[in-house]
Amino acid sequence: MLRVIPLTLVLFLAACATATPYQPKIGGYGYAEQRIAENRFRVTFSGNSATERSRVEDYLLYRAAEITLSEGGTHFLMMDSSTETETTYTQTINTGFGFGHFSHFGAGIGVGTSRPQSSSYDAQAIIVVLDEATERDDLRAFNARDVKKHIGERIERPEA
Repeated sequence: MLRVIPLTLVLFLAACATATPYQPKIGGYGYAEQRIAENRFRVTFSGNSATERSRVEDYLLYRAAEITLSEGGTHFLMMDSSTETETTYTQTINTGFGFGHFSHFGAGIGVGTSRPQSSSYDAQAIIVVLDEATERDDLRAFNARDVKKHIGERIERPEA
């Protein structure tokens, strides 16, 4: 049992060192969606600290295209989309000791400045699934098949 814990820790740390693949949300990372009306969904994609912002946003668009096609739509609108950044910081702690003339002694502890250590990104949007007749007049509509075609070549899926 004691050997399993270090192995699990090593595997966990190794997983953190690679970008989040395109996958359903596992351990807080990946995509998720929730239907909020007949043709509207809240879609999210959360990446770990090794996942670039552009990848997180591409995966959100790709998931929106998949949902659109599975719902029988051809196009979708992105409403209320945003990408949030979560940054972790490290702080330095400095200590010092000193001796002076006449047996004087001094000690001190100080907290240094904090530095950004890593950032992770969470993208979210409300999408509206449209059919071809509905999208004809809206230049903001994304063609789901085109999105899948152009972003699909950059999708990295988890290893089996």
